[in-house]
Order: sequence, then structure tokens, then C-alpha cells
Amino acid sequence: MLSFILDILSVPAVLIGLVSMIGLIAQKKGLSDILKGSIKTIMGVLILGGGAGLAVAALTHFGTMFQHGFGINGVVPHNEAIVGMALKEFGTQTALIMAFGMVANILIARFTPLKFIFLTGHHTLYMACMIGIILTVGGFEGVTLVAIGSILLGFVMAFFPAIAHPTMKKITGSDDVGFGHFSTLGYVFSAWVGSLVGNKERSTEDINFPQSLAFLRDSSLAVSLVMLVLFLIVALACGPQYVETELSGGQNFLVFSLIQAITFAGGVYVILAGVRLILAEIVPAFTGIATTLVPNAKPAIDCPVVYPYAPNAVLIGFLSSFVGGVVGMAVLLLADKSFPGLPIILPGVVPHFFCGATAGVFGNATGGLRGCIAGAFAQGLLITFLPVFLMPVLGNLGFANTTFSDADFGAVGIILGNVIHMLK
Repeated sequence: MLSFILDILSVPAVLIGLVSMIGLIAQKKGLSDILKGSIKTIMGVLILGGGAGLAVAALTHFGTMFQHGFGINGVVPHNEAIVGMALKEFGTQTALIMAFGMVANILIARFTPLKFIFLTGHHTLYMACMIGIILTVGGFEGVTLVAIGSILLGFVMAFFPAIAHPTMKKITGSDDVGFGHFSTLGYVFSAWVGSLVGNKERSTEDINFPQSLAFLRDSSLAVSLVMLVLFLIVALACGPQYVETELSGGQNFLVFSLIQAITFAGGVYVILAGVRLILAEIVPAFTGIATTLVPNAKPAIDCPVVYPYAPNAVLIGFLSSFVGGVVGMAVLLLADKSFPGLPIILPGVVPHFFCGATAGVFGNATGGLRGCIAGAFAQGLLITFLPVFLMPVLGNLGFANTTFSDADFGAVGIILGNVIHMLK
């Protein structure tokens, strides 16, 4: 039964489809409307996931080429990798904390001012897993572990969308949709930095290209060209032999770089299409839940929900965040001379894309182009340094060559681990 529950709750498409179905049933819609809304919602999430898969595949090649080409070894933050390792030992704790944590989220949204239902299923799984690890390492077990973990998970599922919502309203221009992704501290930090250094009236979307470069207004084309430049740099650093023998299956390394760059841009295009389909279905369906079970509740949806509102900020934010990650890595390499054994956090291209792109949109909302660049750069530094302090509280998993990547995991894990340590 636990395995079945975990299978349902850890598949975002099924989870959000069920929420859509419950909302439509609560509105007493006809069978045809319920089927159409539920299936289209699931389809939108699957389309988004397919696009993310394309983008991640291309970024994985980029990360491998970056590490080999520049000869740098260290810890690569990657949520899926660390959770995959942890579930072998902490699977039961994770399933129970996740199931009861979602119930806690609904109760908190019902009886407190935090009116957000967190719908990003895979991030719920990851946070439940991390909380379970830290509580177990801290000596908790049984009912106590599940109770504390569930309440904490339910709280963060409502709290982080709440602190993101003021900026979210600026981005979307409405109060209908919340934001549900556990790197919210990085996005709020980006928005704050953006408000200090920028001018929101000079948006990334108002960039005036010369007539000869007007074609760059097509965001898919702009993403393709920028990624092609980046891929060519790391491909030349690796050399053709490595790329063609280890990655491309014999395909010319320059052709391989071209294909991967355009694959990445295609993935982003598909992500945006999926987001539009999800929003068209989930917001009306969620009205049923908001008006019956949890009055005035808002669905908190994954980070690509903001991408269509500022496509230029998505690309600029990714690049700025990645630069922040490289700068942070350089600082750690220098600090390692004074503090031997310090983890060297490499810039994971996947978190820097998804988190950096989102940070760029948040920074743009409060500070325009300058806010986008500075905010995403600051967020890139944040997700580089937080894992350094998170790893010691993860027990044996803290010595793995990967760790949790996003800001909220770092903050929650560091606070929880140190509070447990002080109470011992």
C-alpha cells in the first residue's frame, strides 16, 4: 500500500490530474468535462516533463563536457541523484512523511492564512526524503519521526509559496496561481537583489535589438544560438576525441554540439507549451477545491509556470546563475587551501537552468534587465554555498559525490540538522 501511495504521489502528472478531477467533481461538472479537464491536465504535465527531459539530456552532456574539458572534480548537486540513493534506505520514512505531509498541507491551508496547496509532486517527494534522512540521522524513529516530519513538510509546502506570492502577482498580473518549487528562497532573494539594483520599467522583454538582429526576438532561436556558443566552447575544451568516443557515438563533435544546443532549445519550447496547457485546465478546476474544501486556496505550481511571462529573462537568468555557480566554485577552490577537505560544489547545469531561469524572471519583475542579471547571479551563488553547509547533516549521504541542489532544501536541512544537534 505504501508503495502504491508513493507511486501515485511521486508522479506529478497523476497527482495534478487527480487534483483537477477533484476540483471538477466539487463543481458538479458533467462526466465529459471531468474527463476532458483531468486528461488535458495530465497531458500538460507530461508535455512539460517531456520538454524537461529533452533539456536535461542536453544539459547533462554539457555538464560532462564542462567537467572533462576544464579538469575540475567535485560534488555536483542533483536532487534526483541524491534521492535515488537515499530511497534505498529511507523509502518507508519518505513515503509516510510525504503522504501525511500532504494532509498537513491541506489542513494548514484550511485553518491558517497560508492558503496554498503545493502541487509539485516530485519536489514534495524530495523534501520528504531529506527530512526523513536528517530526522533518522538525528536519532528519531517510528511515530515521532513521521509526525514531526509530516508537520514540517506540510508547513514548508504552504510557507514557501506564501513568501513567493507577492512577486508572483507582479509576474503573472493576477492572484490566481501560486508558486510551488523548493528553491523559493533563491527566487525571493533574486527579487530582493533586483529591487535594489534595477529598474522594473526596463524589462528584459523590452530589449531593443538592431534591425539586423531582430530575429533574436524569437526566443527559441535566441536560446539555440546562445547554447550553441556554450556547447562549442566546452567541446573545443574537451577536444574531438573525447566527445566522439565517449558522448556522440562517433558523430562529429561540432555537429553533436549543434544538435544538443537545438535539442535544449526544443525542450524549452515544449516546456512552455506544457505550462500553457496546465494553466488553462488546473486554475478553473482548482476553483472547486478552493470553494469547498479550502476556501480561497491557490494551487502552487512548478517553476516553469513563470517562464511564458518573460522568455528573455529565462535565458538571461540561466546564464547569470551559471556564472554565479562558476564564481562560487572558484571561491571554494581558493578557500580549500585554508580549509582542506572543504566540498567543492561544481555548477550543476540542470539546477542552474531551472532555478536560474526562474530567478531571472523574479529578478526581472522587481528590477528589469539589471535585476534579472544581478538577481540570478546572486541566486547562483546561494545554491553553490548552501550545499556546503547541508552536507554535514546528511550522515553518510553527506559523503556522496552529489547532494540536494535547490535553496530551500539547503535552508530547511541546515536549520533542522542544527536544531536537532543542539537539542541532543
